[in-house]
Amino acid sequence: MHILHVVGARPNLMKVAPVLGALKHYSQVRQTLIHTGQHYDTNMSDVFFQQLEIPAPDVNLGVGSGSHARQTAEIMTRFEPIVLERKPDMVLVYGDINSTVAAALVCSKLLIRVGHVEAGLRSRDRAMPEEINRLVTDQLADLLFTPSADGDENLEREGIPSAKIHLVGNVMIDSLVRLLPAAIEKNLNGLPDRYVLVTLHRPANVDDDRTLKGILESLLELNSQLKVVFPVHPRTRQRIADFGFDASQLDLREPLPYIEFLALQRRATAVVTDSGGIQEETTYLKVPCLTLRNNTERPVTVTLGTNILVGQNGATLRKELAKILEGKQKASSVPPLWDGHAGQRIAEVLTKL
Repeated sequence: MHILHVVGARPNLMKVAPVLGALKHYSQVRQTLIHTGQHYDTNMSDVFFQQLEIPAPDVNLGVGSGSHARQTAEIMTRFEPIVLERKPDMVLVYGDINSTVAAALVCSKLLIRVGHVEAGLRSRDRAMPEEINRLVTDQLADLLFTPSADGDENLEREGIPSAKIHLVGNVMIDSLVRLLPAAIEKNLNGLPDRYVLVTLHRPANVDDDRTLKGILESLLELNSQLKVVFPVHPRTRQRIADFGFDASQLDLREPLPYIEFLALQRRATAVVTDSGGIQEETTYLKVPCLTLRNNTERPVTVTLGTNILVGQNGATLRKELAKILEGKQKASSVPPLWDGHAGQRIAEVLTKL
């Protein structure tokens, strides 16, 4: 059985690593890894491949950045010949980026089976490009691997036959569990016992000057009470420069490799973010998470986990942070099947085909 994996951005790497690792134990399975190059930074991506012990991609399509339409079309154009040449039995796509939906579209036209890892997540906000990618990919996929029960419910509500849906747990947590010991060993010299970790990259938060200014002002106010550690996404750093904002009082850092970021995350007093994956990681780590969004495709991190949605409201952010600093953080638990074995469950389903 030939399984072809498609990734296109660093979050995909944390998801593909456990599946690659689980499938390599099956002698009847041959694997191919395709990187579309949708987001590719040689320095950072190479480190992620090394830390996650992922083999070098068999092919890098080198698509690069562009508008959603141009990028999706370019991925489809470059990916189709690869599929025709390599003739996989199953193509696995991950997450909700443009590479995910582009590969699913190509395979559906070529009548090649598609499996979607991290299926069924819904924010119900179609202003988010990722939501469109999730909806389309799940309608095209033959196998849908969900991280939590709400994913199954969403898919069944949308008319997906239950036989296609497999609740396997969260593959990102597999990577976290495996590399957490290495993160624990990392020495965080120069950091106080209490600090807030920040990540910020979504267009809704960084592309509007008033919104970004309001968020930065809240962080600067917080920084007077508690150190703010802020690994700055390249997009966000550019917007801060474009708008002429001064964030130099914050502990601004370059983007970090996975283990180094995990080390910061596990020790943080709280995390302020607009990332999807970090909502999940903080829930597992039981670190309070304040998400700068009005909705989330991962509601289990709110209902069971440590996550609180604060929107883009600086007053709400400050109020919730004050509660955390007073030791009044919400009770939380780790969702079922977030146990480090999701990749194995996916491999079991695939090898029974």
